[in-house]
Amino acid sequence: MNILIKNGTIITSEKTFKSDILIGNGKILKISNHLKSNNTIDKEINAEGNYIFPGGIDPHVHMHLPTPAGFSSDDFLSGSKAALFGGTTTMIDFVTPRKDQSLIDALNERKKEALNSIIDYSFHVSPVEWTKTSEQEIKSIIQDEGINSFKIYMAYKNTIGLDDEDILKVMKVVGKAGGIVTSHCELGDDIEKLRNSFAENGNLSPEFHPKSRSPEMEFKAVKKAIELAKIADCPLYIVHVSAKESLKYIKKAQQEGQKVFAETCPHYLLLNDLKYKGGFHKTAPFVLSPPLRKQEDNEALWEAIIDGTIQTIGTDHCPFMLKQKEFGINDFRKIPNGAGGIEHRLALIYTFGVLENKIILNRFVDIISTQAAKIFGLYPAKGEIAENSDADLIIWDTEKENIISAKTHHQNCDTNIFENIKTKGAVKHLIKNGEIVILDGELLSEKIKGNFLKRS
Repeated sequence: MNILIKNGTIITSEKTFKSDILIGNGKILKISNHLKSNNTIDKEINAEGNYIFPGGIDPHVHMHLPTPAGFSSDDFLSGSKAALFGGTTTMIDFVTPRKDQSLIDALNERKKEALNSIIDYSFHVSPVEWTKTSEQEIKSIIQDEGINSFKIYMAYKNTIGLDDEDILKVMKVVGKAGGIVTSHCELGDDIEKLRNSFAENGNLSPEFHPKSRSPEMEFKAVKKAIELAKIADCPLYIVHVSAKESLKYIKKAQQEGQKVFAETCPHYLLLNDLKYKGGFHKTAPFVLSPPLRKQEDNEALWEAIIDGTIQTIGTDHCPFMLKQKEFGINDFRKIPNGAGGIEHRLALIYTFGVLENKIILNRFVDIISTQAAKIFGLYPAKGEIAENSDADLIIWDTEKENIISAKTHHQNCDTNIFENIKTKGAVKHLIKNGEIVILDGELLSEKIKGNFLKRS
C-alpha cells in the first residue's frame, strides 16, 4: 500500500518540522514538502494540526505469563491489540525457561506463543540457572537468533533468580559476545526473610507487600548489579527503577563512563504507596514488584528523565483479573504480581510529561521509542522517522481527551491501576509496517501479522 501523509508536524528525538511523508513497501520512501498525489497513491491522510511520532516501543512486557494463579490475563493477541490503541507498535517480551530446559528450546516455545501478536515483537532471554551448556546457548542466541539482551533476576531465588556468582558468569559471556544484560534489582534473600517474618506474625494483607520490598532492597541490588557489570565489562540495563536512592548509583556509574541504562514505568511516576491503604479488592490490583513508592520517589524519577539518567519508559505490562489476584486473598505472598499499562503509556507521559512542561516533545519521543530502539539493536528501522526506516507511525490527536477506565480499555482485565485518570492526547491514525491499522481511532482489523524482529 502506498500512503501519502500531508501537512503533519513530524517529531523525532532530535527534530520538529512540518513535512509530508510518502510510504510504500512497508517503509518510509520520502520525507519532503509538497509531495504530490498521483495514481500510485492508495490512501492520502491529511495530518494538519496533528503530530507524527515514530511507533512506540515498549521494552518490558509480560504477555501470557504463567503463574500459580494462571496465565497473566493478556495473551499476545489481546495485549498487542491494547498496545496499538496506545500507540505502541513494537514490544519486547521475555523468554523464561523451566529449570533443566535449554534457552533455545524455551525461545522456540515462546515464539510459537507469540504468533498471534498483531504488533512486532522480540524477546529478552532469561538464564534461570547456569549449566555446562549456558555459555554456548547464549552465544548461539546472539549469533543465530538475533537476540542481544538477557534478563537476570536478583529476586525470586527459589524459582528464576540467580546468585551473584552465576550473575557474573552470565554477564561475562554476554558482555564478551556483544550483548546486554537487563536486571531486576531487588535483594531476593532479604525480601524472603521479611515476607516470611510478616506472615509468621499474621501480617498477610496487601499493605505488607511494599513493607517487605523496601527501597533499600532495590537500591542495594542496583549498586551490586552495577558493580558486577563493571567487573564483567558488560552493558547493563536496569528495569523498572522505582526508588529515589537507586538513581544516585545509576548516575554515578554513567558519569564514570560505565554502560548503564535505566528504565522506569508510568506507575512509578504517577502512583504512590497510598494505594495499599484499604481492603483487599481495592489494594490487590496494585501489588506489583517493585511496589509503588512515595511521592518523593515519583518526583525524583521525573527529574531523572529530565536530566537523562533514565533512558526509557516501559510498562512491565502484566495484568491479572481480580479473581486471579484473589489467589492471595489470605496471604499477600501469593498475590500474582503485575498490572497493565501498555495501552496508556504514551497518553500518560504526554499528559503528565509534555503538557505539564516537564519534558519537550523530542524527549517524549526519545523515551517512548528511540532510546529503546538504540539500546536493543532495533535502530534505525524502528524508533525513527527517516527515509528507509520502517513505516511505523502515529498520527497523534493533541486535543483528544480520555478518562481511563476498565470499562472502556482494550486490555483483557477487569481492573485498571490508572482508573479515572484523565489524559489529553491520543492515537488518531496508526500505521504499522506501511499498513493503516487504526483509522480515526478505530482498529480496522485484528487480522494483522506482527513480525519477530532480529536485532543487532
